[in-house]
Amino acid sequence: MLRSRGDRLLLTAALRPRGWLAAMALISAAGTAASLLLPDAMAAGVDAALSGTGDGASALLFAGTALVLVGTESLTGIAVTKCVAASTTWLRHKLIDALLALRPVDRERFAAGDAVSRMVNDPVETGSAGVLMVQFAASTLLSAGAVVALALLHWTLAVVFAVSMPLAVFVARAYLRNTAQQVTAYRTAAAELSARFLEAVLGLRTITATRTAEREVRRVLRPLPGLGEAGAALWSSQATMVWNSALLGPGVEIVVLAAAGVGVVNGQLTVGQALAALGYAAMGMGLTQYAPQLMTVARARASAERLSEVLAVPSPEPGGRPLPDGPGVLALQGVSAGPLEGVDLRLPAGQVIAVVGRSGTGKSTLAALAAGLAEPTAGIVTLDGVPLRELRPEGLRGAVGFAFERPVLLGGTVGEAIGYGRAADERAIRAAGRAAQVDDAILRLPEGYDTPLAEAPMSGGEAQRVGLARALVGSPRVLVLDDATSSVDTVTEVRLATAITDSLPGRTRLVVTHRSTTAARADLVVWLADGSVRATGAHELLWQDPEYRAVFAEA
Repeated sequence: MLRSRGDRLLLTAALRPRGWLAAMALISAAGTAASLLLPDAMAAGVDAALSGTGDGASALLFAGTALVLVGTESLTGIAVTKCVAASTTWLRHKLIDALLALRPVDRERFAAGDAVSRMVNDPVETGSAGVLMVQFAASTLLSAGAVVALALLHWTLAVVFAVSMPLAVFVARAYLRNTAQQVTAYRTAAAELSARFLEAVLGLRTITATRTAEREVRRVLRPLPGLGEAGAALWSSQATMVWNSALLGPGVEIVVLAAAGVGVVNGQLTVGQALAALGYAAMGMGLTQYAPQLMTVARARASAERLSEVLAVPSPEPGGRPLPDGPGVLALQGVSAGPLEGVDLRLPAGQVIAVVGRSGTGKSTLAALAAGLAEPTAGIVTLDGVPLRELRPEGLRGAVGFAFERPVLLGGTVGEAIGYGRAADERAIRAAGRAAQVDDAILRLPEGYDTPLAEAPMSGGEAQRVGLARALVGSPRVLVLDDATSSVDTVTEVRLATAITDSLPGRTRLVVTHRSTTAARADLVVWLADGSVRATGAHELLWQDPEYRAVFAEA
């Protein structure tokens, strides 16, 4: 019975590529048979040569067996690649689906760096489980066949060999028991280090501005001693295992060879059979020679356990309600999330609402909540009277467009990046590009909208406008801009605002901004402070408050 979720996932991943796994098992069986025949063929050839009765048949048998062995080795390499690739792909798809389906409160359990580590490394090592199972089975079969072959040569050879096996099993079990814990400790420390490093990279501007680089370096590197200790223990354990197996194997072979030599002297064995006994002794110790692979087994189990931690988190059921027609009224009722606490807010339809406040007051959190990209830990967010969590995902995504400060552009070409996730034709993509004031820049590219993203160098402002064009495709009834024009100049921002108004008349626009000029053009300003709404109103009225003016002075 499997003891943990990780072990169950390991077995499921191992059996995923059934066809290639079966092919690998057949190829390994053929290779095992050829390996077992090879010493016997060699023995026949040696004895025939020594007796002077060789007719070439023994040499042909030996050559044919060796050729089969070489062929199975090559085919095994292909099967191994196919098996690992299939299992790894399946695991990564499952992990991506699970991470994307997590609620925001659950997603916080897996920092970005940790999630990247689980995505990049763990599926590969877990995906090798099927290959390891077949290889271990083949090694076991080879060892058992070698013992039988020794017994057929002479029973004393099998007895001498069998005496050494309990020691080999004891060494392997002790290694596996210790290494599983060491691998888990190493992976945990590495994931924490990766998460801290990614956080520092994302906050590089803040670190530079506050001159806290040295303190941040110490914070990032804090898990390093633990990583070093776990790594040292892990490699020490592996070195001990390899050293023990390296001594054990030759020691057993020497004892078996000595027993075979006695058999030759007594006339019980031929010289060729003595050489065959040495070959079978080496094969019989195949499981101990498999010792370095036990490290891979331990890593695969630890990786599977880390993956199962994500997959075990229950995913929320998607909403099933269709979004009714409406003007685009957003409302937050008693909403708490991140820095926000108990926010009550109604955003009127068809207006431009600017969200302002100092860093850390929850502006981006409010934008994500309004767009349905995050869920509140308390309270509800509604669009035209319907809670966002109850809406069908496709309906919500079609009704709300979102543009980020640092957009990640996906797709093969610039045009595909604008239409990503939408059923948009070329005409709609071009219209969105014009509204985002990026059409001219795209047309200057070698292939225009068909230019591959990798061959389309863009400035920060151009990338922001391509991200904005993506948000405009489909004519959403609500447009959320999270500092999405911070890298363009004020003149271009005014042109953008005019173009968006012309292309999406009467749409609700929620704009997170640090610019007073943007707030001045808004119909309504929402001023956030200390995790709550400090005030709402026209920019001109709020401007009379010195603390409000200080928000923009610090931006």
